[in-house]
Amino acid sequence: MTRLSNLALAELRTIARDNILTVQQLRTAGLSSSGISNRCRPGGPWRRLFTNTVLLSNTEPTRSQLLRAAITSLGSGTIITGIDSLNAHGVGLPPPPAIHLLVDAHRRATHSGLVVERTSKLPEAVWLNDLPYAPPARAAVDAARREPDEERHRDLLSRTVYFGLCGLDELTAATFSGGQRGVSGVRTMLRHLDGTACTQGNGRAKRLLRHVPLPPPQWNVTVCDSAGRGIGQVDAWWDDIALGWQVGVPPNQRHGHLGYLALSAAGVVLVRTPLDDLPDIPAVTRQLVSAFATAAARKRPPVRSVTRLRPRAA
Repeated sequence: MTRLSNLALAELRTIARDNILTVQQLRTAGLSSSGISNRCRPGGPWRRLFTNTVLLSNTEPTRSQLLRAAITSLGSGTIITGIDSLNAHGVGLPPPPAIHLLVDAHRRATHSGLVVERTSKLPEAVWLNDLPYAPPARAAVDAARREPDEERHRDLLSRTVYFGLCGLDELTAATFSGGQRGVSGVRTMLRHLDGTACTQGNGRAKRLLRHVPLPPPQWNVTVCDSAGRGIGQVDAWWDDIALGWQVGVPPNQRHGHLGYLALSAAGVVLVRTPLDDLPDIPAVTRQLVSAFATAAARKRPPVRSVTRLRPRAA
């Protein structure tokens, strides 16, 4: 087996990202093809991840290293889509068995362990941790097109909106910008999701809060009294000051909505915003900032919060 000095190994690691290098980079550094192959054999110090990429370790690669190797292997113009892209944007989903990549329609690329999809409508990449990802709407649609299970299909689409990454209108537009195989089922599911207040409300509320000078809240909380009995539910919750925000409240529904009266009676400062009012960012911002100041100025009531397992029904 070709031996490398500690200095040579250190130099290789300085040019590697996530401990990943291409075979060509290793050859440029002075290693022969046979020397690289020897080091990547079972029991050797390195691992070959894809045809032309090498992990400078013999440990199991992390998902980040696999993504880096996939992009390095296919080269510039390659974009990560599907569930890996959604996870990079903050949606926690189990990673799929194969990495889903987009390349230009004129390219021919096949790699074992990768789903390489050629497209004439390659999206503009969103760069995160120096890796190119598809925008959330395109990534969600690409993942949903390949998902046969209806519940997981629904979860993929609704989570993307629920986490505030895009709106239902952006998801619908994305069904026309990528591959069309399986897209009719996506459009049907989007029509079912359309009008779901808890999905739209949480997503739009999270995007709105990016413009509001407040600390980040907890999301989807059940407020309990000191004995642990549920009082009501809120979409956003600032626990330090017991401030709650309910989003998607019908304008004509004044009573009984998720414990509105009980929450107020328990001393919670509560902001209630109908969906139709969310586009007025300055007005909602003023309301939230004023409520935050009011809540911070009074003595905190003896309530506590429990994270809800599921978002509330509309």
